[in-house]
Amino acid sequence: MRFLVDTQIAIWALLDDARLSQSAREALGDLTNECFFSVSSIWEIAIKRALKKPDFLHDPREIRRQLLANGYDELTIQGKHAVEVDSLPPKHRDPFDRILIAQAMVEGITLLTADPLIAQYPGPIKLA
Repeated sequence: MRFLVDTQIAIWALLDDARLSQSAREALGDLTNECFFSVSSIWEIAIKRALKKPDFLHDPREIRRQLLANGYDELTIQGKHAVEVDSLPPKHRDPFDRILIAQAMVEGITLLTADPLIAQYPGPIKLA
């Protein structure tokens, strides 16, 4: 299976944070699964770190380096992803989450999230 991790799941997985659910640990630890992170997550970490948000105090360069070193593939943002955002209902206003949802839909990759609001969207989304 192919998984796109949302930003929080990516950070929690790298830090072995207790908030990462057992189901997420299993999905990310299964070597038969292909795991992706989005460029938008790195961008989100960089912006929120600059704003000194408590959950985003990690160096985005180091997060990206560690994700790549752990075998995650980087998913760039393409025009088709941006266009897909227009089709999403306005359940969630966070632009970073909305592009992740659009990327998952366009690419047919299951978005792995801990956010119940994101899980309300149609498409390949798994609440973990």
